[in-house]
Amino acid sequence: MTFTIEPTTLPYRMERLGVLMEPEPGNPLEAEGVLNPATGWDPDGGLVLFPRLVAAGNFSRIGRARVHVEAGVPVGVSREGIALEPARSWERGTGHGGTEDARITWIASLGLHVMTYVAFGPTGPRPAIAISRDLASWRRLGPVVFAYDDALGVDLGLFPNKDVVFFPETVPGPDGAPSYAALHRPMWELSFVRPDERVEPPPSAPDGRASIWISYVPAADVKRDVRNLTRFSAHRFVAGPAFDWEALKIGAGPVPLRTPEGWLVLHHGVTGEIAGGSFLPQQHVRYCAGALLLDLADPGRVVGRTREPLLEPETEAETSGIVSNVVFPTALERIDRVWYVFYGMADEKIGVARLDRTDGVVW
Repeated sequence: MTFTIEPTTLPYRMERLGVLMEPEPGNPLEAEGVLNPATGWDPDGGLVLFPRLVAAGNFSRIGRARVHVEAGVPVGVSREGIALEPARSWERGTGHGGTEDARITWIASLGLHVMTYVAFGPTGPRPAIAISRDLASWRRLGPVVFAYDDALGVDLGLFPNKDVVFFPETVPGPDGAPSYAALHRPMWELSFVRPDERVEPPPSAPDGRASIWISYVPAADVKRDVRNLTRFSAHRFVAGPAFDWEALKIGAGPVPLRTPEGWLVLHHGVTGEIAGGSFLPQQHVRYCAGALLLDLADPGRVVGRTREPLLEPETEAETSGIVSNVVFPTALERIDRVWYVFYGMADEKIGVARLDRTDGVVW
């Protein structure tokens, strides 16, 4: 079957179903919200949620909860403790710490669940990786190391980075060799460690706003040592803000989904104003959810994207919270032939929405 996709038209829609998880009254680990979850299927076939749990002082842990499914629809959770909490130097800053905003990719060729998460340590947010075979025990591989790229002309390791997520299978690397690829979002600022210093985006960056990039890890390197999953190279710009609803910045969401016409990447787009740097409390922003379509043979190339958001803040749970006016998609799972999106609501609760195709294609 041949598909023709217009540059700003994708055959998808999202329909919100409601709140899946909210802070537990009296639970100090959730005093400032539950949000931005990852998901995975355990060996017994159960769906597990890995929410960010925020304690007082914006101190975050990655929790674990069992998803309750009724008639094929996620309707609630049972808490099962903590999956990953700040315990290493790169995860604990002065007066702040965090293991935050996990994404989990099942990579069948490795037999591993690969968790990417934000380690909020002494120099701000840095991506880190942990792995598991059963979703129960996690082994930290450490922070991501970005190889210096002469063509790019900048050391990505100097800058904060978020929204890291691996593709679920190998893709062709820049040299054609099978590689594990990850999307990420460098931010050209140092406000967490140097709040008074202005940083100009590197001249080699196609867009100075926070945008989606891709990096690669040769599969042969990972076969030799799984710790090489942390060693990113061959960095490449993928997509920056393009429309009014994402004018400030964009970032990747759930694990990319292979579809007949390309890799579907749900993403968030942000408008508004951030004063004093990205790491201070923000109340004047608006987060919406949209989608990109990436070439199957070259996932660094965009072949389609949504002109309008698929989901935007409308309900009270999305418009009023720790950070108001936020929908932030971070996980995507198929249950009984239906795809469901799990997303953060106003940095306080977790919602679920159904993702449908509008063109009748069975997927």
